[in-house]
Amino acid sequence: MYTKAELKQQLQNAGLTGKETILIHSSMKAIGEVESGADTVLDAWMEYFADGLLLLPTHTWANVNAEHPVYDYRSTPSCVGLLTNLFRLRAGVVRSLHPTHSLAGFGKGAAEYLAGEDENNTPCTPGGAYDRLKDCGGKILLVGVGHERNTYIHSVEEVLNVPNRLAAEPMELLTILPDGSKKKVYMRKHYNAMQPHISEEFVKLNQAFLDCGVVEEVVFGDAKCLLCDAEKVFRVVRHVLAPDPECLVTKPEIPTERWRGFRAWKRISPKGLILLVCLAIKLQQ
Repeated sequence: MYTKAELKQQLQNAGLTGKETILIHSSMKAIGEVESGADTVLDAWMEYFADGLLLLPTHTWANVNAEHPVYDYRSTPSCVGLLTNLFRLRAGVVRSLHPTHSLAGFGKGAAEYLAGEDENNTPCTPGGAYDRLKDCGGKILLVGVGHERNTYIHSVEEVLNVPNRLAAEPMELLTILPDGSKKKVYMRKHYNAMQPHISEEFVKLNQAFLDCGVVEEVVFGDAKCLLCDAEKVFRVVRHVLAPDPECLVTKPEIPTERWRGFRAWKRISPKGLILLVCLAIKLQQ
C-alpha cells in the first residue's frame, strides 16, 4: 500500500521538479492500493505541483450533447474517471468553460490558463488550453493509460487540420457562465466515418514516440506511465502525418521508416552551440 510520501518520491524519480505545467490522464485502478485511496493521490499531485500548474481532464462529451445540451462547470460531472471528479470539487481548483472537453487546474496561473475556453467551437481548438501545452514546455503524464487516452494528440490533429476528424454539423449547446447566464455554443464533435473512436488509433504512434525520445516510461504507484513532452510530441506527429495525414485511421500500421532518424528537438543555433562549448570547458577547469 502506497503512502503519499512514496507517491511524491516516484514523481521525483520520474525527473519531475514540481514546477511544470502538467496534464495528467489517469486510472485509479492501475495505481493500486493507496492509503486513504484517491484523496491521497490527489494530495500527492497537488502538493508536488504546488509551484507549477496541475491540469486534469474533466470532459463531459458523454453527457453533454444535442439531447442534453447544458454544461454547468460547477455541477456537470466528468465522464473520464474518479480522480477527475474528485479533483474538480477541491478548494482552489478552477474548471474551464469548455462544454465538452473542459480541464480543471490547480496552481500558478490556473484561471488565466483556462480562460476563454467558452469561445471554442471544437474539442481541442487551436490556440486553446490543449494546444498551449506545447508553447509553455508542458508535460503530459499518462498514468496507467496509453495514448488512446491522450487527448493532446487530438489537439495536434486539429492544429494540423487533419481531414475527417470533426463532424460536419455542429451541436447547439449551452454553457452556464459564472454569473448564471447561458451562452449558446456551436460545437463540432470528433467524428470519423471509418473509425468512430479515433483516439484508439493513437497507439500506432507508440513506437515513434519512444524511438524519437519524446516519451519516457516511468511508474506511479503500480501503474506503468508514459511521460510526454508536449512540444516534441507535436513535432513527431507532424512529421509522421506529413506524407499521409489520415494514415492513423486508414493504415493498419505505420512503417518505422517514417520517423527513422527524426530529431524531435529544436536545432541549436551556432551562438547557442558556442555557449554550450564554453560552458563545458568552464566545467572542466
